[in-house]
Amino acid sequence: MQFITTSPFLNHSFSSVSFRSIRPRLSSIRCSSSSSSEMEGSTSTGMYPLQRCKTLHFVRHAQGIHNVAGERDFGAYMSYDYFDAQLTDLGWSQVDNLRMHVQRTGLVKKLDLVITSPLLRTMETAVGVFGGEGYTDGISAPPLMVQNAFNSGRPAVSSLGSPPFLAVESCREHLGEHPCDKRRNITEYRPAFPAIDFSLIENDEDALWKPDVREKNEEVAARGAKFINWLWTREEKEIAIVSHSGFLYHMLSNFGQDCHPSIQEDMCKHFANCELRSVVLVDRSMIGAAASSTNYPGKIPSGLDKPSDQSESRSDKISV
Repeated sequence: MQFITTSPFLNHSFSSVSFRSIRPRLSSIRCSSSSSSEMEGSTSTGMYPLQRCKTLHFVRHAQGIHNVAGERDFGAYMSYDYFDAQLTDLGWSQVDNLRMHVQRTGLVKKLDLVITSPLLRTMETAVGVFGGEGYTDGISAPPLMVQNAFNSGRPAVSSLGSPPFLAVESCREHLGEHPCDKRRNITEYRPAFPAIDFSLIENDEDALWKPDVREKNEEVAARGAKFINWLWTREEKEIAIVSHSGFLYHMLSNFGQDCHPSIQEDMCKHFANCELRSVVLVDRSMIGAAASSTNYPGKIPSGLDKPSDQSESRSDKISV
């Protein structure tokens, strides 16, 4: 399984580079084994069946209160003052800017699913960026986020016209030690985010976070690999994933080792707050069981195909 991109620059930050959805093409840069001379002097090409590809849009959450405190003093990450940290006012401004970006480019209309880490800052970012236009009392559809959820001071966010939202534990940040990375009980989240689907989370309480054990980087990378493999069990083809800097960085480190160094360097670097990067995920090992929805078998109705030099031309059949 590999990531591919049609550009040698994988990082698509809404603040500096105009975003375009990256899709499989006949000519694309492929992360595959090739000689150093080939990588340096030419562009390798590859073809993949469309049904063996997914388009993924990775987003890091917007600025949280723990980010501000941690930049001033790294020890603040150990403080329970930042338990399940929420977004700052600047973070909400970042969300609004990215929201305008995904609407302007039409990305939000292409999404089949939004996956979010079940922490407050990621869910706030996810619904703020990809949610509906607004919420009106009396509409039967539940909101993605209620008004002033967790004292955010924000209006309600509608689920009307938005893709489905799914909370998934396996795309959480580094587990352990830092209280900002510990989640609340799911029963606390549900009233604030009624339209987010929490059904895949088995435990109400956070059973993964430990106060005295920090998850190792290689363990985060392994969890990221399992998460990517799990995506192939989903039918959705275009998915946004709202997650965390550490998880995204170590998850992406599983890919790109056989790419041109410039691609690997651009792929495997930390995300800025509210940064969005898009990739095409290619299944080369038949992990998924997807069938094509666009391929057509041909010869319908069936009949004998004669070589062209043995077939009567249309003009021969027309009497003058």
